[in-house]
Amino acid sequence: MTVSSVLSQVSADDSRQRHIPVLLEEVVAALDLSGSARVIDGTFGAGGYTRALLEGAPDCSLMAIDRDPDAIAAGASMVAAFDGRLALVHGRFGDLAGLAEENGFAPADAVVLDIGVSSMQIDDPARGFSFRSDGPLDMRMAQSGESAADLVNTMEEGGLADLIYRYGEERRSRAVAKAIVAARRQAPITTTKQLADLISTVVHLPPDAIHPATRTFQALRIAVNDELGELERGLAAAEAILAPGGRLAVVTFHSLEDRIVKQFITDRSGEMPAPSRHMPSAQPRAKTFVNLARKAIVAGLIETRANPRARSAKLRVAERTHAAPDQSSRRGRG
Repeated sequence: MTVSSVLSQVSADDSRQRHIPVLLEEVVAALDLSGSARVIDGTFGAGGYTRALLEGAPDCSLMAIDRDPDAIAAGASMVAAFDGRLALVHGRFGDLAGLAEENGFAPADAVVLDIGVSSMQIDDPARGFSFRSDGPLDMRMAQSGESAADLVNTMEEGGLADLIYRYGEERRSRAVAKAIVAARRQAPITTTKQLADLISTVVHLPPDAIHPATRTFQALRIAVNDELGELERGLAAAEAILAPGGRLAVVTFHSLEDRIVKQFITDRSGEMPAPSRHMPSAQPRAKTFVNLARKAIVAGLIETRANPRARSAKLRVAERTHAAPDQSSRRGRG
């Protein structure tokens, strides 16, 4: 099956398959699978990358991970279809090294990560990720733990403003936080529409700009799911589990994610700028990766027209060397 036919099948599948994987051909080409490769898809979602990789490399085996129980349940038919070549695991991709050990996928020959929220999660009002449809203010990918409503209704004003500014890059973060605190004194904020309407009273943008609530919703989603910490842990885990010559491919959708991936690959491939001559020299770090794409790979015009979500996507690719994993990378975020 070709990559284009995989895209067609993803689009034609049942209603959960609304998520079209971006940069699919580029990801498949970057991983360059052959033989009986062991592959890890750390962000299974609707299985677009998983399906393409299994179809494109008929002798490979693949472990797909997802923290969302709905994604795991919906992927059962794909597990059956690939007759033992696909293992679907409920968990976080930040733990992929341990999960690979437990499931016989260590060392791995390839790791792919598609960072962020999936279209299935966004399109389901009951999940509370989007302001476009009213629903509970939830945003939990794993469907457990602290929700967006918990943050909005309990955080003190200064911390909430800092969160919205840091993760949403919202310039009006202090005004948004102040409005939230004032509103919740009257009644808890429990739905996406309540919050979106409130933000619209203090963030004023031109009609052709993004929705005023976009950045605040992004910030809350990132915080609820510890997305940046999870990404840092996932990159370190990939470094620990990849075999020499193994490929890492990461697709991101906003600057905060891409900055982390770019810095990780730049650091691990020894491409960090030289320190100032006035600073004491440090022991050079072993190069654990070779950077295979000096600039991020982006979607072409045809793909962005067909799938607007691809406009912000960036793919970065690196190849594992023989050097031991960097132990400092295991710190991550708590």
